[in-house]
Amino acid sequence: MIRDTSHQDTVIAPPAGLKNRKRMLMAGGAGAVVIAAALVLSAWNNSDASVNAARVRIAEVGRGTLVRDASVNGRVVAAVSPTLFSTAPATVTLKVEAGDTVKKGDVLAILESPDLSDALKREQSSYEQLVAEVARQEILAKKQRLLAQREADTAEIARLSAQRTLERYESVSNEGIIAKIDFQKAKDELRSAEIRAKHASSAAALEKDDVALELKTKISQMQRQKLAMDNAQRRVDELTVRAPANGFIGTLNVQNRAVVPANAPLMTLVDLSRLEVELEIPETYVDDIGLGMNVEIMIGSVKAMGKLSALSPEVVRNQVLARVRFEGQQPPGLRQSQRVTARLLIEEKPNVVMVARGPFVESEGGRFAYVVQDGVAVRTPVKLGATSISSVEILSGAKPGDKIVIAGTDTFENAERVSINQ
Repeated sequence: MIRDTSHQDTVIAPPAGLKNRKRMLMAGGAGAVVIAAALVLSAWNNSDASVNAARVRIAEVGRGTLVRDASVNGRVVAAVSPTLFSTAPATVTLKVEAGDTVKKGDVLAILESPDLSDALKREQSSYEQLVAEVARQEILAKKQRLLAQREADTAEIARLSAQRTLERYESVSNEGIIAKIDFQKAKDELRSAEIRAKHASSAAALEKDDVALELKTKISQMQRQKLAMDNAQRRVDELTVRAPANGFIGTLNVQNRAVVPANAPLMTLVDLSRLEVELEIPETYVDDIGLGMNVEIMIGSVKAMGKLSALSPEVVRNQVLARVRFEGQQPPGLRQSQRVTARLLIEEKPNVVMVARGPFVESEGGRFAYVVQDGVAVRTPVKLGATSISSVEILSGAKPGDKIVIAGTDTFENAERVSINQ
């Protein structure tokens, strides 16, 4: 039985110089370690503090286009959201509930106002009375015109009769058949008949004008009364509250069968076909924004573009309200008061020196930055320019290719040099 293979093994002598080569490699490795340690020790000795690289974030300075922007919050609101009011003191009968979808012209509520109903009946009665008076005046005007015309015609007949009598007297006056006094009398009668006929004709014309004016006055009264009746009818029609647009009922401000005063809010109608975004913009950006500015809107994972359409003139709680209108078709599935985030695209600056934005921008007012040189972060004066959500412009203090500690400098305690250990 063979226990092992030791009796088969043969000892081989090592080649000449192998031991010397091992010694040289070990010496070289030890020297490299010493040099590295010396470099680290030198950097550590030249720095005021030391931090682990995992505790900081370093970004490289580059050159590119900086889009100056601002991130704000907002919510989706209806561009058309009318509040319906009571037009008179009345009792409300609701025909819808909150959340109901309605179409334009649908009955939403009915107001019961006995005062307006009675006022309408009075106006209708007065109008009907004036219609009858106008008809009566038309008949009276015809009668008066006929009487005036009859008198004028009678006077004209008398004139013609006197004229024929005078003509007969003239034909026989030269023969001495009639007395001269009778001839003169016939002339006087003709003259008198002509005057009466003339006056009768003028009186008939004046009578026509008088009755026409009286009729016109009655017609004007009737038309004025019709306007009053139409206004009363309109107020009664407004007691039936109808939807001014397609949408849904947002809120109900009254209970069913409640008695409300005039101009009391009844309900709010929300038109979802036309939505806008209401933004809350910090007042620090007010001087940089204006109407028509492009806005990038994030609704969940959906991105949409819009333009600033309205800006509030007052500041409330250090914020200014603004309205953004969607460009083109608005995203589907939007809801009233849905929260969104928006990015105001304030300015675009091409070919600038910039770096990723980090807490170093707010540290010490953005006047210093830690530039990494051979593993050591050196506190360097810098001058920052325009800032955006993700980047910041560097006007001086760093150049493209430099590396800057953009986060984690709060542990440096304003040290001039900080060693960054890998």
